[in-house]
This record gives sequence, structure tokens and C-alpha cells, in this order.
Amino acid sequence: MNFRFDLPWAAVAAAILPLLSAYAFWFWHRRRVARLSNLGVEAAVERLAPLGVRRAPVGRATRVSAAIGLAALAYAGPRWGTGTSVTRTEGIDVVLAMDASLSMLAQDEHPSRLERMKQDVRRFRASSPGDRVALLAFAGRSYILSPLTSDDGAIDLFLDNLDPSIVGQAGTAMAPTITQGVDLLRAARGAAGRALVILSDGEAFDDRSETLAAARAARAAEIDVVTVGFGTEGGATIPVRSGNTITTKRDESGATVITKYDPALLRDVATVAGGEFIAASETDKGARIHQALARLDAKQRDVAEGLSRPLRTTWFLLPAILLLLLDSWFADGGNFSRVRRVLRFAAPLFLIAVLGGTARAQNTPDPLDLFKAGQFARAAQRWKEQIATGDKHPSTLYNLGTAMLAADSLDLAAEVLERAATAPDADIRQRALYNLGLTQLKRGMRKEAPDPRAFGSAAGAYRSLLRQAPNDADAKWNYELALRLQKQQQGGGGSNNDNNSQPQQQRRSQSDEDKSMSRQQAEQLLAAASRDEKETQARKQRGGKQERPPGGKDW
Repeated sequence: MNFRFDLPWAAVAAAILPLLSAYAFWFWHRRRVARLSNLGVEAAVERLAPLGVRRAPVGRATRVSAAIGLAALAYAGPRWGTGTSVTRTEGIDVVLAMDASLSMLAQDEHPSRLERMKQDVRRFRASSPGDRVALLAFAGRSYILSPLTSDDGAIDLFLDNLDPSIVGQAGTAMAPTITQGVDLLRAARGAAGRALVILSDGEAFDDRSETLAAARAARAAEIDVVTVGFGTEGGATIPVRSGNTITTKRDESGATVITKYDPALLRDVATVAGGEFIAASETDKGARIHQALARLDAKQRDVAEGLSRPLRTTWFLLPAILLLLLDSWFADGGNFSRVRRVLRFAAPLFLIAVLGGTARAQNTPDPLDLFKAGQFARAAQRWKEQIATGDKHPSTLYNLGTAMLAADSLDLAAEVLERAATAPDADIRQRALYNLGLTQLKRGMRKEAPDPRAFGSAAGAYRSLLRQAPNDADAKWNYELALRLQKQQQGGGGSNNDNNSQPQQQRRSQSDEDKSMSRQQAEQLLAAASRDEKETQARKQRGGKQERPPGGKDW
């Protein structure tokens, strides 16, 4: 049933309070019997006292104690099952194209241009909660981090992890970014206003005429363009971290690179596109972006949000109130006067528990339920928050990596799953290795910015898994696929997207006996993979020329 409480300590109190209540009734009854005994001999007391005065109030103690326990359980916030809540929002469609080149690490803005840009994006999101937002990161090429979404958890997740390593090619090229942003907005359905916001230091090394041509295409598509500057015209050096050492970026001749804010390109792009330019000197750029886009037509949307384990307060409060009403009825011999008094007392408690619990339901979604509902980025954000608050359990790390994999945040998923693959628990370690291999396969097979080393990394992950679980049929399939794709890549031929080259994403079935792999077969595969790895390393040592970024500058 997937049962839990928002306040576990209140659930513990719900087990203790009825016992204390029963003890109080017993103690009160013993005191009354003792006082009656002081009035005279027992026979006289029996004749003079009302009928049943010396009888223990078992029924009333049971009713009141049970009501107290049920009320405490309701206050604890019981949850089970699943549910949805539909909220109505109004907003526009915005693509935020964020410069993730090395020059954004310059610290002429505090703490750096990149961090300042993230702060302003968060301020814009806070002022425009109804907008759908897509995130692009660009350097030498443009990379889609997130499609249009209203999920703040997904946006925060990608912002937290945005750095120059996200984009596979160094340098700065703005024209492809504008083109990709325009394509994203053209594909968006609905009548909402559309806008492309470019956040950069303006230091681009691609063809200026291509950038302006892309801006004119955005204007022709009736897409508003807002350019936002970061940095100072005096410029600053670029810190480069290598292990624990921080140096400054140098060019091919060995001279220290000074990156400078270039407002001219950003201003020209905004002018050609008929948009607005926000200078780097502006203090609150997030608010300025909101003002610049305020004239666009907003569209009303119904957004369904999954509520993990909806609050079930009434299942406990209602019986508690009925028990109190029943007790009042018996205590007054059927008189409704005390029943009305109980209702006046119980109604505020009912409202407090329901409204307070509903607020908790909105604020504390369960990551597992978010994952099951398909909200992978929000689930990853919740697991990340758990880790940040001190949760060091390997299963949480594995869950975070798996959610990032499901959200197609492959580079980050690989990093997290590599850490989870060292867990002492064999089951978690094997699951992490399986998903790590799947992540690397997807990195190698993706259409945009494929990682040429990913297939070898996938083979390595599955090889480690097969050493521990030789009968894992799905791991065997994916391992053979990784080896085949690695050979195709090295040979320069073959396609990565044919129907027979899809990784097995479901976990293995214990009933698939015909797919099981013997230890001898596994060892043969491992031996072949070792030979392939040696050949690959030899080719790498012989060298291969890396493609230079546009303009020949990698910052």
C-alpha cells in the first residue's frame, strides 16, 4: 500500500496517548471508589450510591482513548495511494539560451558570470511562474538541456549542474543557438507568446553575419528576442581548475587570456530581431527580462501535478469525531446538548488537520511517486535534496542516478551512477552498473553530441557486472551491443540506430532460461573485450586530431 506519515513522531504519540488516556480513566475510577469507601461500610454505599457507580467505565475509556489515538494519527499526516491535482496557470513560451563557455567562469561579476546568470534566471522564473521554459546551453555548439516545461524542479536541477563541461565543444558560437531556439519555439503548440532570451558575455567567435541572419529569421518567425549581457568591458582572466590546482587560461601562444564583455554583438542581435537588449550593468536582470516579455500574449493552461500518497486525514478524523459524539450521547442519556458542545470543539480540529496536512501534501512530494508518475527531473531533484541534507545511503544515490538517466540527463547520470557502483551492497552495486552501462550506451547513440568513448565505458560497466552476475541476460545483450557499436565506430561504418541496435532497458526476468549465459561464455566475452580495449588504447596513443572550435578559440 506504500503507507507513510508526514510526522512519524506524531504516529508514535498515537500509540502512546490512548494508553495514557486509559490509565487516566483507571486512575480516576480508583480514586472515586476510594472516596466512596470512606463514606461508610460497603453495604451502605451500595444501597445509597447510584446503580453502577462502582463499575469501571471500560466502554467510555475505550471510546475516548480510541478517539484520541485516531486524532493523533490524523495529525501525523497519513498517506497512501496516488492522486493528481490540476492547477490553472497563465504564461508564455520562453527558451533561455545560456552561455556555458569557459569565458563565463570569469570572476569580473561576483561570484562569476556563470553563477550570476543562474541567479538572474531563477529571479525571472520566480516572477513568471506560469511560463513554460526550455533551457539551452551553448558554447562551440548548442545543446538542449530541457524542452518547454513548467516543472520548476527540472529547471532547478539543470541550472544547478550547468557548467562548461555540459557542452561537448569549446568556444562560443551564437548562430546555432538562435537557430535551435527558434526551432524549439516553432514546434511549440498553442497561441501563447514566444520568446528567445540569450544570456551571454557577447564574446562569440563564429561568423557575425550568420548570427545576424539567424536573428532576422527569429523576427520573421514572430519570436521576440531578448539579449542579456554579463561581465565587464575591462575583462578578467579565466580560472582553470586541474585537480586541486587553479591556473589561468592561456592561448596557443602561451599568453594569458583576458575575456571581455562585448555588448556590441548582443545589441546588434536584439536590434536586428526587433527585440530588447539588457546591458550587463543592470542590477536585477531577472526583473528586466520579465518586463521585456510582459507585452507578449499569455495563454491559460491546466497543469496536472502528481501528488505522491495523498493525505488521508479524514479516514482517521471522522471515526474520532463519531466516537466522541457517541460517548457524549451515552454520557447524557441521549441528550444532544453535549453532542453540540463536542461538535464545536471537534470542527476546528478537523479543519486544522485537513488544511495543515494538505499544505504538507503540496510541499513534500515523495520522489518515488514522482518517478512513477514520469516526473523524472522532479524526482531527481528531491533525491538530490535528500543527499544534500545528509542522506548517505547508497540506494538514494542509485535512485538519483536512475532518475537522471530517465530524464535524459546522461552526463550527470553517469557521474552519479559511477559513485553508486562502488556501494557495498551487491544488489545496489549491480543495478548501478547496469544503469551506468545503459547511460553510456545512450551517450554514444544520441544524435546530438555523441560521446565517442561512451561505448567503451558501457562495455566496461557491463563487464564488471557480468563478473558478479554471469547469468544476467540483459547485461549480456547490452554488453555485446556495446562491443559491436564500438567496433563499428572504430571501423568508421555502420549505423547506431537500426532496429537490432537498441539496448535492453528492462531488468532481467528470472524465467528467461533460454537467455541465460554460462560462466564460460562470459569469460570468452571478457577476454575478447580485453583485446579490444588494448587495441583501442594503442590507437589513442598513436594520436588523433581533435576538431577545433569555430574561430580557433576555445573559451
